[in-house]
Amino acid sequence: MRRLLLLGALCLWAPVGGDAQPDGQGAKPWSEEDGVLRLKKSNFNRALRTHKQLLVHFYAPLSAEAARVAAAFRGAAAELRGSEVTLAEVDTSSEKELVKQLNATGPPAIRLYLSGDRHKPVPCPVPQSAASILTWLRRRAGSAADLVTELSQSDASEEFTVVGVFAELEHELVQVFYAAAVDLPDVAFAVTQSNEVMSRYGLTHDAVVLLLKKSKLIQAYKMMPQTSKEELMLFIAVYQMDPVTEYSGKTASRILSSPVLNHALLFVDKTSAGYEDAYAAFSAAAQGFRLQILFVLVDVHESRNGRLMEYFRVRDFEAPLVRLVNLTDHVTYQLPSERLDADVIGRFCQAYLDGKAKPKMQSEPVPDGWDKTPVKELVGVTLEKVAFNPDKTVFVLFYLPYSPESRALFPLWEELAEELEEREDVVVARFDASANDVNLSMQGSYPSLCLFPALYAERMVVYKGKRKLKDLVKFMVKEMEKAKIDRVKEDEDRRKYIEAMKAEDAKKANKTKDEL
Repeated sequence: MRRLLLLGALCLWAPVGGDAQPDGQGAKPWSEEDGVLRLKKSNFNRALRTHKQLLVHFYAPLSAEAARVAAAFRGAAAELRGSEVTLAEVDTSSEKELVKQLNATGPPAIRLYLSGDRHKPVPCPVPQSAASILTWLRRRAGSAADLVTELSQSDASEEFTVVGVFAELEHELVQVFYAAAVDLPDVAFAVTQSNEVMSRYGLTHDAVVLLLKKSKLIQAYKMMPQTSKEELMLFIAVYQMDPVTEYSGKTASRILSSPVLNHALLFVDKTSAGYEDAYAAFSAAAQGFRLQILFVLVDVHESRNGRLMEYFRVRDFEAPLVRLVNLTDHVTYQLPSERLDADVIGRFCQAYLDGKAKPKMQSEPVPDGWDKTPVKELVGVTLEKVAFNPDKTVFVLFYLPYSPESRALFPLWEELAEELEEREDVVVARFDASANDVNLSMQGSYPSLCLFPALYAERMVVYKGKRKLKDLVKFMVKEMEKAKIDRVKEDEDRRKYIEAMKAEDAKKANKTKDEL
């Protein structure tokens, strides 16, 4: 009879004695909620001595992930009553000294302390649910031979299953496989020696890991003598996900915890006419980089993605665009093309992996002689200083160097600069938006023509008229006349403010004299 050895052995937890009773008063030295202890510096060591296995969640209040893990802890605590395992939590914001003593300032956020040893806790993967915690505890306490089930039962499951095919279950690679199962408690694992299984999936050798969904083969992986647990976990984590994963509240934690640290992000409006083509190109490119780059789709039309877009400084009107980022150094790179096809995206990804792609920096270096030419070349560090000069009217072309529409405006901008060359109160400039971050609301796509009036108030007016020299000049003169009126009021308000400050200073000086 075909049988699968399911990893995840049942652990027999024996009841232990009650909590220590301090000072003979019968009161517990810690508070408890739903079976989860709340520990502090004053009682942490006592909890270690009292409980043989203490699983502790170090959490930051008001964190969404902390709330989810706390709910999982409470669910698991109900199942673990009377066992050797006790669950506890520590508020890292109020117990900073304890956290420092335990060296728990960084990951892992969940640690299992055994037999009172505070120096060598066992890291626990961040659980998705109470079941994750129970599975992890059972797997680490059991062995590969503890639970046997019918192969047909696993075939009927709709869950993603990892199956190890081994001729000998005593092989050391089985232990590597089992170690991966312990660290991935949210994934179903199984092993088999069945020749039928090997024949069904066309295998000619053992020590092969199969990724199955319902019994359909997703991917196979041949384990080698040098295969490590980390390499196997990387393979499972990558192929457990689709080639392109859409970013959402449900997928965020899986994306951020992926062992693949290079992420390609497609920012696109799923309601736009070009969405299908952009997605098809992005998905096709993803196939060649599965173990090197994680491909993520971000829908700019989804309001809940606002914080992610703000982090990458992407505006919805800029979509579609592709960014690459490494989660170790957070340096970002932008696809230097408006054309989104699989070959272009693939070459960009390969250039990034080869170290040949240029990072998207907040600001390029200030060019030599940037202010000596008719059209001033602004960068991130000079934009606001020049544009918000209260004594100059500044007209800026925000462009993308790889955009034909942007480049077509360069001659017009040179004409405008020559037309206004004699005016010392006007600056004509341009700004490469692909190489410098813009902290302004452009209210449209690039190229964008923006005028900054000569005011103390940081005002920007986006030009949306005809792109002709006479129309640009007419628009600028009209805005300058408006600014003159506003400037009179500004100057009056500033005069009143300065007089009020002088009066306040004089009042303070007189009060000091009176006190003397």
